[in-house]
This record gives sequence, C-alpha cells and structure tokens, in this order.
Amino acid sequence: MLDPVQLRTFLAVAEAGGFSEAARRLALGQSTVSQQIRRLEAAVGRELFARDTHRVTLTGDGEVMTGFARSILDQQDTVMRYFSRPELRGRIRLGVSEDLVLGRLPEVLRRFRHSHPMVDLELTVELSAVLHDQLAADKLDLVFAKRGSGESGMRTDPLVWVGAPGLRLDRGEPVPLVVYPEPSITRTRALESLRRNGFSWRIACTCDRLNGLRAATLAGLGVAVFAASVVPDGLGELVDPLPDPGSVVFALTSRRPVTHGPVAALAEVIGSYPWPGTA
Repeated sequence: MLDPVQLRTFLAVAEAGGFSEAARRLALGQSTVSQQIRRLEAAVGRELFARDTHRVTLTGDGEVMTGFARSILDQQDTVMRYFSRPELRGRIRLGVSEDLVLGRLPEVLRRFRHSHPMVDLELTVELSAVLHDQLAADKLDLVFAKRGSGESGMRTDPLVWVGAPGLRLDRGEPVPLVVYPEPSITRTRALESLRRNGFSWRIACTCDRLNGLRAATLAGLGVAVFAASVVPDGLGELVDPLPDPGSVVFALTSRRPVTHGPVAALAEVIGSYPWPGTA
C-alpha cells in the first residue's frame, strides 16, 4: 500500500521542479523530502525522477505516477469527507399501513430525506396488525399504523362507511362488505358494529391491498369502512344509515424507547407533520 504522505511529497516535487522548492512549500527539510521520494521509488520498484546537478525531471514512470497519485489522494479525500460529515447515517426498517402510504406519507418521507439524506429506508407496507406483530418480532424498527380507539396515538380518526357514488343498499338483504382479510382493525370494527346492532351481512369481496378494495367498492360489489381522512378517491360516505363503526387511532410505535439516532429523527418528522384529524 502506498503511503499518502509520500504521494503528496512526490506531487510537490513534481510541481515545484526540485527538492529544495518542494521542501520549502511543505515546510520540511530537504533531506526528509529526498528520503520520502526514495522510499516511494523503493515501494514501486521504479525510478520516478531523473536527477542531475542542475535539475530534477520526471521519468516516464514518474509521469504515470502523477496520475495515480492524484487519483489515490482524491479518493482518500472523498472517503474522509464522507465519514467526517455530521449527517445521520444508518438504515431504518419502517412499517406503514397502506392507506397512509397512499395518503400523506410521501410528503413526510420527502421532508425526512431533505433533512437526513444519508439515512436509508426499508419500507414495509402491510395490514396494521401484521406490522405490529413484525415490530414485536424485531423485524421492524418503527411502525406507523392503526390501533384500537382505546389506545393512545398521534391522532384519532372516525371510521366511515363508504361506497360507489349513488349506491343504495337493499334493506331486505345482508349488507355486502368489501374488507381486508383478517387480521384487520377496520374489518373487525365493521363486523362488530353490524353484529351489535342486529344487521346481517355477507363478505362480498376480500382483498389485502387498498387499490383492490377501492376497485371492488367502486364497482358496486359492496360497502367498505375507512378512516375518514384516508377514504380513497372516487368513494363517498353512504346515504343509507349503517351503525357507527367507531374510530381508530393512528399511532407511531417503536419496539424500544428511542431518544437519538435515525429512528428518533424519523419519529420526530412523522410526529411533527400536520396530519388531518383530531389529535
């Protein structure tokens, strides 16, 4: 491995055209400069300077070495600049429920990236209950997803029944439902509210992705329950009254307390964002 000090001395001699001037520029003794050049020549096994009583000139190998030396020193400077910068670095395993991903989350992540460009994200999009299970299994560092309304969180959102524009339910038939598969907080709330109020129902469509639920609901296959702030485009609240499905809490949860580092920084950005809904 070539000594960067020797490479810098070599370039100084090459640019100054002599050992004396290079020593002056480097604030070193001329003997020290000569010794470093001899050691560099010994390391590469080539003569880099042609010397006589009047001048010092680069040999052919010395000309080649100037390019290598500059490249090596530039790479070293780049490495040192990278690791000396104060920015946060690391990787965050973030889990987010899909309705948030298709809502305000892109703007939140844009803000975080602007403030902390060296932090990498591993984003997992799943049902809220699945995300909390993965967090408990230490497969995620931070989860932003729905919780039950009795738990604490960043904001509380009412749940609403939605359907395709103009959809009217047949009072004599079971309520057709478009739902996430189990485990799903909104599915559980929908079924509990219907059961508690004596309504019959049937599962008209099940899909584990929000776009699929939206498509099925827009097609009139049935009605769905969503948090009011994340109702997909094209769907509207039902005119026909159905039992109040209650509310959910959007919570930011980590497996262990975080007070510093990348996870804490992301939690701060998510927590300070002006999310719609009641805090």
